[in-house]
Amino acid sequence: MQHRWLLLDHASDQMGCVLLMKVYILRRFLLALLTTLGISIVVFSLMHLAPGDPVKSVAGRETDPVVIAALRAEWGFDKPIYLQYFTWLSKAIRGDFGVSMANRMPVVDLIKSRLDYTISLNLVATVIGLAIAFPVGIISAVKKYSLFDYIGTFLALLSQSMPSFWLSLMLIFFFSYKLEWRWIPTNGSGTWQHYILPSIVLGTGWASGLTRMIRGSMLEVLSEDYIRTARAKGLGLPAVTYRHALRNAMIPIATSLTYWFAFLVMGSVIVEQIFAWPGIGRLMVTSLSNHDYFVVQAIILLFALAITFANLIVDILYCIIDPRIRYD
Repeated sequence: MQHRWLLLDHASDQMGCVLLMKVYILRRFLLALLTTLGISIVVFSLMHLAPGDPVKSVAGRETDPVVIAALRAEWGFDKPIYLQYFTWLSKAIRGDFGVSMANRMPVVDLIKSRLDYTISLNLVATVIGLAIAFPVGIISAVKKYSLFDYIGTFLALLSQSMPSFWLSLMLIFFFSYKLEWRWIPTNGSGTWQHYILPSIVLGTGWASGLTRMIRGSMLEVLSEDYIRTARAKGLGLPAVTYRHALRNAMIPIATSLTYWFAFLVMGSVIVEQIFAWPGIGRLMVTSLSNHDYFVVQAIILLFALAITFANLIVDILYCIIDPRIRYD
């Protein structure tokens, strides 16, 4: 009978934890929506406060006030700014971000035509970054103050100190002018060779900060008492490192992954422009120069949504990485 009551108490505790977890996820989801709403207000306001008149940019040399007024009414710029915002937001919720003022193409279709390029480039850069950061960070922590640790830390700091635009220009100069390796293209897209230089710039830039974060987090965990106990019990170094240390070190690492994801997304804007990569970043730069408000607003909102929900996913993963986290 006592065993039965213990089972019931255990089941009740599990149901309570699941309920608390659902409430926590719901709160984080609502917070993410509010954050996105605030970002949309800021982006919309900044675009309308920016210098330059988008209507005159579209009209070009046309100076007829009647034509200018007609264009302003067509794009909705003749209404008060708060009405413009609510009109844009109500359509954006339904997935309608308007029509590009520069080429008269729906913004959603324009972004879709460029989205695959940006996603594929970021995926390759992510693989490169993770393949460098985790092995180097873990080995540097395990072999603290060794030659490998000094070299890895120095290279990570050196890479983090180099701006992405400078590294991009140096790689273009080195491979196209000094070595004259024509099989490594320095601009455009179309083949797997086009991924080499931009993905290296993004991947190494991401890996540099992540490597230092992994090393620091692993060093903190490796000094804990339970790690020394595991070693005293005779567990091998791989088991102690990966089964005990790495799992407990993943909380700060997971938090930093969101920051570096934001770095990867925003860094691709500069890299895509330098390497003439036909992605969303280059589209945003072109749209900014053309005062194409609707395209820029949609892209920035898309970036904000990606980063906000990446934060949400990390918060949810906390309970998987470390069950000791409480959500009450």
